[in-house]
Amino acid sequence: MHDLVTKIIESRLPSTEVFRGLRKHRLALIGAGIILVLIFIAILAPFIAPHDPIEQNLEHRLLPPNAEYPLGTDNLGRCILSRLIHGTSVSLQIGVIVVGIAATTGVTLGLIAGYRGGLVDELIMRIVDVLLAFPGIILALAIAGILGPSLYNVMLALAVVGWTSYARVVRGSVLSVKEKEFVEAARALGAGEARIMFRHILPNVTAPVIVMATLGMAHVILAAAALSFLGLGAQPPTPEWGSMLNDGRAFMRTAPHLTIFPGLAIMVTVLAFNFLGDGLRDVLDPRLKGAAR
Repeated sequence: MHDLVTKIIESRLPSTEVFRGLRKHRLALIGAGIILVLIFIAILAPFIAPHDPIEQNLEHRLLPPNAEYPLGTDNLGRCILSRLIHGTSVSLQIGVIVVGIAATTGVTLGLIAGYRGGLVDELIMRIVDVLLAFPGIILALAIAGILGPSLYNVMLALAVVGWTSYARVVRGSVLSVKEKEFVEAARALGAGEARIMFRHILPNVTAPVIVMATLGMAHVILAAAALSFLGLGAQPPTPEWGSMLNDGRAFMRTAPHLTIFPGLAIMVTVLAFNFLGDGLRDVLDPRLKGAAR
């Protein structure tokens, strides 16, 4: 009995080893540092923003960066710095919600498809194939267009598009893990299917999910900004980086700071999540450990 129980517990990468590996990955550390700063900015936005992000002052419209408005003002006299700070909270919330829904749905369906096989596997994977046949951003654009302009509709559209990648990756991992000895040992001990899938198999297929979720944050934030830029996402006066880019498009020559600063915010945030995702991939995937920078 003791031998059967010990077979159930598969060795996993200790968290200390993960942190030790990330310390050797300079870009991952930079990305993690930027993300921590962004999280603090999002949490403390109401306290650190110098002005109300939606308050209009037409007397101060299109001002360049100055002492009162460090990043200038937009065409309605609103403080760009304050809108960027509050926009950080909006963008991170979009990323967390969309990635959370997509990952939960994709991991659950991928687990079921890989473990059960047969008709269930065929049905789930054919749905995945149909959705993956369309470019993700185009499908999200179509869904958001049908549902109507709204930040919530954009999040729903991105979640509908995003779960397929998680399902396919998890299914592939489950197909290899479910034949291992610790799973057979769990069956021998009388564990049910649900317990085997979520207690024994799931913890052993989370490494690629963590990497995908981190990189997915970058993709979702960029895609949400793109849809908001097209007018399908956040609606005025919500301070969102993509909509700020759209608002400043008509003033690129006379007031380029309206687009430069939101663009930089999007770029830095996306790079940070990509750097961290690359570092986690190098640490969590033994085949790529030698590539850590």
